[in-house]
Amino acid sequence: MNDYYRNKLLIIISSPSGAGKTSVCKKIIEKDDSITLSISDTTRPARDNEINGKDYNFINEDQFKSRILSKSYIEHAKVFGNYYGSLYKNIDYYFSHNKDVLFDIDWQGTKQLKNSLYSNILSIFIIPPSKKIIHERLIKRAKTSGDNEDSIDDRMKKYETEMSHKDDYDHIVINDNLDECVKQILSIIAEKRKLIH
Repeated sequence: MNDYYRNKLLIIISSPSGAGKTSVCKKIIEKDDSITLSISDTTRPARDNEINGKDYNFINEDQFKSRILSKSYIEHAKVFGNYYGSLYKNIDYYFSHNKDVLFDIDWQGTKQLKNSLYSNILSIFIIPPSKKIIHERLIKRAKTSGDNEDSIDDRMKKYETEMSHKDDYDHIVINDNLDECVKQILSIIAEKRKLIH
């Protein structure tokens, strides 16, 4: 592992579906230009507001499985019937450009990252103020995401599973107010950087 990796940080943000982790991640990137988002590969179709190469790399299942076989992914998981994965080569690229890397992934991916060769990993789990708010957010999001009632029901059933992994993370942060949540996470990142530099 190259020397410039020693002070670089992998930051993981996870949450139940609808708890706002994508919005949180976008705000973190806006406020700290030394952090970049890891763009995951996915086999799911793009939503109306998503751009290939910016939000995700949208690829087909054959391509994804080929990359699993070639061990190209530092982590990958099947979530709601679709594959998601993070490429090793992207992390190497970002580290070589002096960036810490932010991952918007679930508990399955987090477990794999923690078992990887990288030593400086900070994991944060975002929880919503209540389960009811998650349901309301998912209904609202369905207007742009194309999710139907069955899809919302699936996500609500997975809520308990996802929440059961919250104690596997270094920090738990409540997302009741987006700006306050982001502020708290940036403070956690700053403290971690002090320890590794």
